[in-house]
Amino acid sequence: MVKLIDVRILKIFVGEAARHKGSPLHDVIVDEARRRGMAGASVCRGFMGFGASNLLHTAKILRLAEDLPIIVEIVDTPSRIADFLPVVDALVEEGSIVVQDGQAIFHLPMRIRDVMTEQVVTVDTLTPLHEVVDLLLHREVKAVPVMEAGRIAGIITGGDLLSRARMPLRLDMHGRVPSGLRHKHSHCLEFEGLKARDIMSAPVTTLNITTTVTDALKLMATRNIKRLPVTAEDGTLMGIVSRADVLAAIGRTSAVAAHLDVLPEGVHAFARDVLFTDVPTAAPDAPLTDILKKLVASPLRRVVIVDADRTIRGIIHDWDLLQCFVRQNSPTLVAKILGVLTQREAVPTTLEGTAEEVMFHEVLSVSPDTPLSEVIRTLVDNGVKRLVVADEKGRLLGMVDRDVILKALAGQSSPEV
Repeated sequence: MVKLIDVRILKIFVGEAARHKGSPLHDVIVDEARRRGMAGASVCRGFMGFGASNLLHTAKILRLAEDLPIIVEIVDTPSRIADFLPVVDALVEEGSIVVQDGQAIFHLPMRIRDVMTEQVVTVDTLTPLHEVVDLLLHREVKAVPVMEAGRIAGIITGGDLLSRARMPLRLDMHGRVPSGLRHKHSHCLEFEGLKARDIMSAPVTTLNITTTVTDALKLMATRNIKRLPVTAEDGTLMGIVSRADVLAAIGRTSAVAAHLDVLPEGVHAFARDVLFTDVPTAAPDAPLTDILKKLVASPLRRVVIVDADRTIRGIIHDWDLLQCFVRQNSPTLVAKILGVLTQREAVPTTLEGTAEEVMFHEVLSVSPDTPLSEVIRTLVDNGVKRLVVADEKGRLLGMVDRDVILKALAGQSSPEV
């Protein structure tokens, strides 16, 4: 049975010569739509037309230099078109904007080339390791392909730095470390003399640029890979794609194509289907020494603060605890906390304070009946890896995790972290 989806159609009529800050206006509109995650956009060049000026524009052979009409057409859900309409209205100084209601059938063969990051930071096999680390931190990226003679020789990820180079602190924590301690925790004596080739993962698994998003997520889930370089048929590096990119693409598409087979079957599940319950918890009056021990012991690196009936009061991430002592301007204590978080020192017994003093009160959560497609969009929109799951009374049921969701979409086994 064919399923029609309610949509809204946005049509923008402008002249071919229309510009916005020097760029063709239709290019700017399409770029904005793509950047904001709209389902898609088409641009048509008219053969003949006129507007409010009553000046005829035509492509007849003797008048090729005329300003021909351009139509930009965007089809998406009503709410997303409504959000995008003010953006278009601000861009169009002369032209027409038409909005129509409609129904549609979407066939969207999502491919990696549509979601990958094209501007890829790379290093050479002989690049000194300390330069690789500086590049990753400066560009705020989590992986860098290693090139040799124009081809991919390997890849260096944050995991490689932790396991093979013994970097003290994971990449996403460095921006939260005081500048005076940052270099100590991003570099170590083991880096001396090492090159990129010494710690890179090789051979590297790659994706062809024509690979579908569904096939990419299956590969990532099966091999537990977070990022994959994307290559052309001849092996030329074309981009890089992460698990977050794949989930973002599925989240965008599910907004307009949730009933179609272009999406993985797992997208029709709910939060309760990927829920895991082994979540570290503590009472509001729990001492910080206990909180720190739980943070270090759990791969979640967070503790949910609950009352006796499991009503959620707050949450503590490892960086919340670190920032608390940074604000107290206590370099010695900050250094000790970093030592604990990097598992190089034991939890200090003199740590003062309680969970309630450092917890974050606004906890991002979903209900167990939240569709997985909505869970994905919430994760992506907020740039987080995990969400708390709570019942209608705000009591903790568990968590949903980005990696577990990816495996569920790929048709793999039950939730685990």
